Amino acid sequence: MADVLPLTEARLTTALGAPDARAAVTFLGTDRIEVLRFREGDLVRYATLGMSAHPMSDPTALVADPVAGPRAELVLTVRAGVADTDRVLRPLAVLAASPQVEGVVVAPGASLDTGGPLWPGAPFTSVLVGEPGGLVEDLELDAPLEAVRFLPLLPMTPNEAAWKRVHGARALHEQWLAHGTDLRDPARRSAPLDTPAA
Repeated sequence: MADVLPLTEARLTTALGAPDARAAVTFLGTDRIEVLRFREGDLVRYATLGMSAHPMSDPTALVADPVAGPRAELVLTVRAGVADTDRVLRPLAVLAASPQVEGVVVAPGASLDTGGPLWPGAPFTSVLVGEPGGLVEDLELDAPLEAVRFLPLLPMTPNEAAWKRVHGARALHEQWLAHGTDLRDPARRSAPLDTPAA
């Protein structure tokens, strides 16, 4: 059976170029999670590597299937030079380890709480998981393994996260679009959510 992580890293470098930095984080009882940093113009992208080594399993299942199940890595894109975003490495690794640690399945539309600011002084304490396939194409694996999907993370302020819990991910996306919210701005304020989307 193919070793998933080298193939996953190759897909990331094909899509984003060579990483200019990488860091590894290991949590007790879990495999190592790496976070790779890629620069593209005024943007910096952080991608996890290690989450896809194992399939995510249904938290209600009595025994985790070692083969079947969705696989994913996380990708965060922000504008460079605005905030100390390199400190996001550990929170990203924590999110990437959550399927192993907590038995959760990370999927588009889900909210992931970081338990604190994404980086020092960040106005965001959680992220919305976006739809895959836009920035990095899915990595198809030989059956019976499911494809590795690269899930974009969209930082949310506490106000946006609370609004999303009530109205849903699609409605929050519509609010962001209606107000021209720059989701890559690491210093942005919460979108004005009381005005209905046009």
